[in-house]
Amino acid sequence: MKLMKLLVIVVLMLSVVSAQNKKQTTDKAATSKAASSVLLKTQGDSISYSIGQNIYSNLKDPMIQLNLNVLIEALKDASNSKSVLTQEKIAEVLTALNTKMQERQVAMQKEEEEKKKAEMAPLIDKNKRESAAFLAENKKKEGVITTESGLQYKIITKGTGPLPKATDKVRVNYKGTLPDGKVFDSSYDRKEPAEFPLNQVIKGWTEGLQLMPVGSKYEFFVPYDLGYGEMGRGEMIPPATVLIFEVELLDIIK
Repeated sequence: MKLMKLLVIVVLMLSVVSAQNKKQTTDKAATSKAASSVLLKTQGDSISYSIGQNIYSNLKDPMIQLNLNVLIEALKDASNSKSVLTQEKIAEVLTALNTKMQERQVAMQKEEEEKKKAEMAPLIDKNKRESAAFLAENKKKEGVITTESGLQYKIITKGTGPLPKATDKVRVNYKGTLPDGKVFDSSYDRKEPAEFPLNQVIKGWTEGLQLMPVGSKYEFFVPYDLGYGEMGRGEMIPPATVLIFEVELLDIIK
């Protein structure tokens, strides 16, 4: 029963979104088609009709194999507290459908990611070469330390407080820049320190901040595989790019 209610809620939510997204095109289409024989006398009639229109548009997915006549009979049966199927069977059918649709969604997302990655391959290769060259040159600079993972860091100020663990929540001030000096993020600009669990950020931060006693200020040079990977993140962080952070560890939040 809970699964059935959840499906109805999801369909109704999709209906509202669909109605908003398609408003302009459907307005034009409505004027070009003959009027329905349904008479809408009350607000409830209009709501019912609107829900019906948009539910149908969201159930036309070939995977659902919608039989409109059966759907209408099911609604009538439900209104009379009747059902051809047991609640257990309904749950089984809807669970199987939900699983198939999720699998298809995952496959579509993977296909889209692979397509995007293929389109960006020349840029990714270029950035990988530039990132490797930057890190190779940077590690030669005075005061730069390279860890086993490839993370590079430089101690600006070393505090005297405790070291955080990966499971700790920390409070920090930081500025993030690209190798060309472009700032992509800064708590200083927001005039408010950031707080987060250390095991829920990029790998370079999880590793690097565990090297910092509270009260320290370090500079990190994060390889792309310890940052946002080959694909980068949004428009601000390019694919396969080294990220540079100045980080002050202000406190470990208990």
